Amino acid sequence: MKAITAKRTFAGIAALGAAALVLAGCAADTTEEAVTEEAVVQEEAAPSLDFLACAVSDEASFQDNSFNEAVYDGLVQAESELGVQIAEAESASAEDFAPNLQAMVDADCDVIVAVGFNLVADVNVAAGANPDMSFVTVDGWSEGNDNLKPVGYKMHQSSYLAGYLAAAYSTSKVVGTYGGLQIDAVTDFMAGFYYGAKAYETETGTAVTVLGWDPAAAEGQFWGGFAPNDAVGKSIAASQLEQGADVLFPVGGDQFGAGIEAIKEAGVDAVMVGVDKDIALTSPEYADYIITSAEKRMGAATFDIIEDYAVNGNFTGDYYMGDLANEGTDISPFYAFDDKIDQAIKDRLAELKAGIIDGSIDPLS
Repeated sequence: MKAITAKRTFAGIAALGAAALVLAGCAADTTEEAVTEEAVVQEEAAPSLDFLACAVSDEASFQDNSFNEAVYDGLVQAESELGVQIAEAESASAEDFAPNLQAMVDADCDVIVAVGFNLVADVNVAAGANPDMSFVTVDGWSEGNDNLKPVGYKMHQSSYLAGYLAAAYSTSKVVGTYGGLQIDAVTDFMAGFYYGAKAYETETGTAVTVLGWDPAAAEGQFWGGFAPNDAVGKSIAASQLEQGADVLFPVGGDQFGAGIEAIKEAGVDAVMVGVDKDIALTSPEYADYIITSAEKRMGAATFDIIEDYAVNGNFTGDYYMGDLANEGTDISPFYAFDDKIDQAIKDRLAELKAGIIDGSIDPLS
């Protein structure tokens, strides 16, 4: 790790004693007015740390309105609040992963964040080849590299709450979910959503159908990637709407424009659950259709890891796990839908959250 130095800029302070020397040549009242509050102290500038924090994206830009952007938000926050320097490399395809990681190694980054499950193999190779450098894998794992910190999330916890809310809000009592790829980082969301909807069914005695994912069979609907507003994803949304779904939960980046198009074309009254970020807040153009979001707060984890390293000098390969208890995940506010959700449901969601945190409720059953 590079040496950490804090640089601060101070403005000079005008000397009142020097100003007093000219009093004899000026009218007393004019001079007094001129020298009153003569000393000006500018605000201390933010510290600047000799620390370079870097990130390599998955197959999408850092403006994907999803997990890549969330990590980048944490990077920018560290730049503005801590004074670190940042660098990033965007991957257009899987072939870019290894070269982009090497570019960050060559840039002598103090920490390199690899965003997404798809970079696991490449970031482990990079970490193994550079044991004196520090790496972070988001939604990944370490293959025995002590200098590689895995970051994961119990997304089934927040998506359980979203599933319960979806079932409660639904008029048809048919809700749907679908994913980008059938990988754990995606199906964890979908499983929590399924069990949350089924918890509403059990509690109320009202049958709820969940389309798109069967946790027991590990079978569901996937469009095959994470490209924003995928045409195949839109066709899955249209199919689920045709089957009666009036709440949709696409898991795999920004699929909300395509989902909203499907809703409009079907001419039905349906809404969506956002994923990764607080979608209604970060993408207000979608807000009228987003009842809540299951947030994967990767920006917060990114900032915390950089802060602990850059400021305190602490970095380990220990796992970081985001959950409801440490606010690494949660559901978003309801915004425009707040007055459409009964207080009894809001109260029940608070109880469910508390139960998941204290272990009395298993969101995967």
